[in-house]
Amino acid sequence: MNNVLYIHGLRLVLVFLAQVLIFRQATYSLEGIAFVHILYYPMAFLMLPIKTSRSLVLLIAFLFGLCLDFFYNSPGIHAATCVFTAYVRILVIAFLEPFHGYSLDDSPTIHRLGLGWYVSFMSILLLVHVFTYFSLEAFSLVYFFSIFINSLFTFFASFAAIFISQFLFRFKH
Repeated sequence: MNNVLYIHGLRLVLVFLAQVLIFRQATYSLEGIAFVHILYYPMAFLMLPIKTSRSLVLLIAFLFGLCLDFFYNSPGIHAATCVFTAYVRILVIAFLEPFHGYSLDDSPTIHRLGLGWYVSFMSILLLVHVFTYFSLEAFSLVYFFSIFINSLFTFFASFAAIFISQFLFRFKH
């Protein structure tokens, strides 16, 4: 049990450092308007074990988002988005539950639950996360087209980064 906690804690720290030090700088723009951001960090709390308590997942997501807000100089946008995504995570896990159910030690990875389940899980939650993030950042539906374009391009770039990392780093837990 301590080994699993250590692995997930280390993953949280490494994903945070990757987002702040690497992916924060990887923003692509067109004529001064940033359209593609790589949001790698949702993977940190989305890959927590499925049977993790709801309150613990929400707390981890809030603290993780708060730390990101400090580095991105965004007052509460990442924290609110992470908490909302963590809340929806619980609903999506229940919606995608296989017929035989989940094991006690299952984590949402390709190697544990299969490619189809993982793609469904990650794409739903990443799309919710990205759209919520850009909606809160704009804070107005007047910019719906900009929110939609940013969400679409960022979703594909972020999904590719997370998906590739699943194969580069074989996550056991």
